[in-house]
Amino acid sequence: MKVLVGYATRHGATAGIAERIGERLRAAGLEADVAPVGTVRYPAPYDAFVIGAAAYTSQWLPEATAFVERHRDLLASRSVWLFSSGPLGIEPVNEQGQDQLVATVPKEFPRLRSFVHPRGEQVFFGALDLTAPPVGLAARFVRLMPAARDGLPQGDFRDWAAIEAWADGIARELLAASPAVARSVHEPAPAASR
Repeated sequence: MKVLVGYATRHGATAGIAERIGERLRAAGLEADVAPVGTVRYPAPYDAFVIGAAAYTSQWLPEATAFVERHRDLLASRSVWLFSSGPLGIEPVNEQGQDQLVATVPKEFPRLRSFVHPRGEQVFFGALDLTAPPVGLAARFVRLMPAARDGLPQGDFRDWAAIEAWADGIARELLAASPAVARSVHEPAPAASR
């Protein structure tokens, strides 16, 4: 079974999440390619998809949304999982008392969900390094406005255990759906006949 872990990232944190998901899928015995969605021209050979992107102000990066929309018929016929990265900090709830990972679901997910029907969705905490060169208008604005800049927690807040557990769950689902792959990973090869 061949899986594409496609992603869109600005500063690399989401790429790191995608790479870790790909590693876990490969460790489970699946064939997994990890690539920016903008570089994937012909996704038809893939049996399953894990598509993720960074979210800023609750909006998924446009290249990820465009990829899902452009390949909506293909994705609707395959197993698909969506993920997002973006909330910063370690607090499980925001100032309004909402679960951070629920409150920051990208605005595009309900629409994408309606035609792709993902088997799962997940939001992961992200990372912020204000010493990295700004990418995009919002990042430049944050750099210029001390009140905005100073109010953002800096650091790497990605929860690797949660990311790995989610990827392992995807691997289990895919292996259960493909007995031939599961047998080849978990059983010894039959002895050659003479």
